[in-house]
Amino acid sequence: MAQPFNPSVPIYLQLCERIKNRIIRGEIGIGERLPSVRELAIDVEVNPNTVQRAYRELEETGIVEKKRGQGTFVTENPAVLQRMREELKTRHIMLFVSEMREMGYTELEMLDGLKDFLTDKEE
Repeated sequence: MAQPFNPSVPIYLQLCERIKNRIIRGEIGIGERLPSVRELAIDVEVNPNTVQRAYRELEETGIVEKKRGQGTFVTENPAVLQRMREELKTRHIMLFVSEMREMGYTELEMLDGLKDFLTDKEE
């Protein structure tokens, strides 16, 4: 069964995020071929046009490259992948900080909480 999608965010954007996260985690390697549009559409239970749109979005940002007759591949350009990694990190940090501020936490409390969390994780 496919992982459910958030109904408030376009599915193609969620697919882009899932693919980016798999690349960052190393589940999809640099230069590796992505599943065909049809294969991925079946796997995640969406229309092939949705997958096509996600692939097009990733191609426009340089994260993937289309090779005629061969498929879609993760870029081999490390600068593009590093930029993607930094952008994702920044986005997650901004979301974390925003949510913590909404709950009334100060920057010092956030830093202390994060340090405590990371220290506990290492033990």
